Amino acid sequence: MRRETGCCTWIFGGEALPEMAERIARAGLEGVELHGDIDGIDPAEAGRIFAEKGLKIFSITPGDADISHPDAEIRAAAVDYYRRLMDWAVALDQGAGAPRISCHGLVTRIRPVSTQAEEDALLVESVRRICGFAAEKGLPVVFEILNRYESHQVRTVAEGLRLLEAVGAENLSLLPDAYHMNIEEPNPAAALRAGGGAIGLYHAADSNRQALGEGHTDFAAQIAALDAIGYAGPIIIEPAAPGPDPFNTNKGEGFRDVLGAQLRTSAEALRALGS
Repeated sequence: MRRETGCCTWIFGGEALPEMAERIARAGLEGVELHGDIDGIDPAEAGRIFAEKGLKIFSITPGDADISHPDAEIRAAAVDYYRRLMDWAVALDQGAGAPRISCHGLVTRIRPVSTQAEEDALLVESVRRICGFAAEKGLPVVFEILNRYESHQVRTVAEGLRLLEAVGAENLSLLPDAYHMNIEEPNPAAALRAGGGAIGLYHAADSNRQALGEGHTDFAAQIAALDAIGYAGPIIIEPAAPGPDPFNTNKGEGFRDVLGAQLRTSAEALRALGS
């Protein structure tokens, strides 16, 4: 099944949008997952810049917000960020039902401040509110499944399915990521099949978070699983240039050129797999 491809814009480390859009189009992609910088990016201008390069804004990756923190003020500020993100997303002017709003907890908080049970309950409460904001705007929400080194909550598709059941929102689905699944899932392809129709978006980077084919991930099996469950959405490619510090995308001089090459390589690998 031929699917559209995009990439996360945060990987370019704050590059100006026109230059970033040119680089992404040159790599042969059809769209982007835009970083939800609601205070730094003018949404109408961003929508115009990407449209001029023939690029869609498939989804939004959020700024860090701790939606399950036991401190009510911290949690309220995090949920309010998502409320404002919905208006910002609509102003991108991507048409009805777009873009998808990605949601997750604070990246790098890997243990509870209070208890796991309390914070899991708070996560459900906050995600339910976020889905409510999104429903008012006609937007879908995807919950991104991270790994144990980035989150203490929702690290597998099975845990994600339990979250969906607890939240009970019709506009909520899951966002599994091949890189995170490489760490957490015994069989990533089987996890995708188990997710079935609950899979709303898919991220792709190899086991070393580089281009597809530069690690040991079995992407043929994962693409076959996506075909089997009828996933027709885009594939968002999310590599990182080689170097230390996984939370800093700037790996030094020329790193954006490396990323451009990784995106081209990954898009070609997906096409070779029929996706």
